[in-house]
Amino acid sequence: MPLSDLLALLALATAIAFTPGPNTTLSAALAANRGLKAALPFCMAVPLGWVMLVLACSAGVGTLLQAAPAWRTGLTGAGVAYLLWMAWKLGHTATLSEVQADRLNVGFAQGVALQFVNIKAWMAALLVVQGWVTPGPVAERLAMVLPLMAAYAFASNFSYALLGAALRPWLQHGQRLMWFNRCMALVLAATAVWMVLR
Repeated sequence: MPLSDLLALLALATAIAFTPGPNTTLSAALAANRGLKAALPFCMAVPLGWVMLVLACSAGVGTLLQAAPAWRTGLTGAGVAYLLWMAWKLGHTATLSEVQADRLNVGFAQGVALQFVNIKAWMAALLVVQGWVTPGPVAERLAMVLPLMAAYAFASNFSYALLGAALRPWLQHGQRLMWFNRCMALVLAATAVWMVLR
């Protein structure tokens, strides 16, 4: 891959990975509510889900999705429903006792699945495949792109989880956790609205 292509991919990966979205919001919220250790399975699931999504797009699934508006609408609907459900759960979690009662329990499987109902992730995966994989040779390009994108996905989610974990002691006082969770719920709900309006 030419250096100019690699630099462009690094810039895109930074923008995709580190801007707030459903993955990073959930990473921060999980770590703030349940601790860094509890957020790690989700942080590791996001890169795996993303790699699977890029592979699916490389195999042509993304093109089928673009060609079938009903499938895209269904995918968007599933993503919006999932994000709103998570926002509701998060917004109604006000104390650590509710957290310990598994009100907010998002693990590895949900982290992988979230990538497949996230229209932003599909569009980003299609962009990466069309811009950096299909120029070929495909196997060689995938061998470069997949580890890089997985590393960025983990680094961003782990960074947000570290931030959430650092806030955890401060959030345990008064109603801070409740307001933090409501703010994170609003971010998830806003992402769902963005998916509908896009």
